Amino acid sequence: MHEMDKLNPNNVGPKEKAIDGSVKLRVGIIGTGWIAAEHVKEYKKMPDVEIVAGADLISGKAEAFFKRLEVDGVKLYPDHKSMLDAEKLDAVSVCTYNATHAECTVYALDKGVHVLLEKPMCVTLEEALDIVRAEKRNNKIVSVGFQPRFDANMQMVKKIVESGELGQVYYIRTGGGRRRGIPTPFGTSFIQKDTGVIGALADIGCYSLDMVLNAVGYPKPLTVSGYKLDYFGKNPEYFKAEGKPAHYADIFGVDDFAAAFVRLEGGIKLDFIISWAMHLDTPGDTVILGTKGALRIPSTNDWAGTVGGPMKIYHEVAGVGTETVVPIINKNGPGLFYQKIRSFVEAVKNGGSAPVPTSQILYNQAILDGIVKSSDAEREIEITIPEI
Repeated sequence: MHEMDKLNPNNVGPKEKAIDGSVKLRVGIIGTGWIAAEHVKEYKKMPDVEIVAGADLISGKAEAFFKRLEVDGVKLYPDHKSMLDAEKLDAVSVCTYNATHAECTVYALDKGVHVLLEKPMCVTLEEALDIVRAEKRNNKIVSVGFQPRFDANMQMVKKIVESGELGQVYYIRTGGGRRRGIPTPFGTSFIQKDTGVIGALADIGCYSLDMVLNAVGYPKPLTVSGYKLDYFGKNPEYFKAEGKPAHYADIFGVDDFAAAFVRLEGGIKLDFIISWAMHLDTPGDTVILGTKGALRIPSTNDWAGTVGGPMKIYHEVAGVGTETVVPIINKNGPGLFYQKIRSFVEAVKNGGSAPVPTSQILYNQAILDGIVKSSDAEREIEITIPEI
């Protein structure tokens, strides 16, 4: 049997087992912005989960949030510390600004609470290390919110690499971007320095990196030469054309474009580009090159959780250059966001491991942090990740 015959595009996994709702997981929500609403909507579908508490720094925001989502009986708090001090919780979803991901997560872990942490993991390597240390010393889990991991097409990328069809992977080009896509539909928290800290890198760059790093087994990053820019975000004309206040350009304090060249363990070189705004519809497809074959993954105009179309493997059969199309897998059943949250709930209930573990996303965060530091230093830098 040819290796490709083993990659069944219709193998979308077993059906979800029935949920026992006799014992309910007590969950709290930290941060009640738009992404938190997606968490609440999915938790509400689970008979073994009860949302008992919520916290937000903005007065009245949490009350309006839970009223709008028709969740009754939730105790409300002005911040994560007061909630975690007062409540006996099994788990929390951390849905705050990028800048406060680490402090909320570490505090929850130190209170003996499991954490579903929205992406990005945090904003610096040092913060990521703090999270991993807290996770280990408290024997709790943190799962990071990368729902594309649960897409069957994304999983196929990993299956293809692991099958050996490509041979030894030595070069990866990945990234993505939007022609006009600086995110300000819910205010300016994404683009302000004190809340977002990093922009396109954190918002969609982390997804792009996870797709390929997960496929090749998350090798440790060794060096990075990167840069970041803010040409569009600092231009009032950009926001005027979008029908938004021109003064957003004065508020803008993060990156809207970044690129890097990263050396990974195992001799793999990673060529990366990401953008919120540019005069181009896409920077190109993702390409994974190996000694026996190559994989082309069509780009998307946004990171919606899957690939941009049928993938293609370039290889040789009987000495003849051949192209094999990998059809799109159309999977029925729960959506990716539900699967992300359900997998976390199952891990908490059953004492399992984190579905998207910090041991992997630590390397993802190290690359993002390395790009920022390399850009600031205007040179290549080494990435040093201590043993924990």
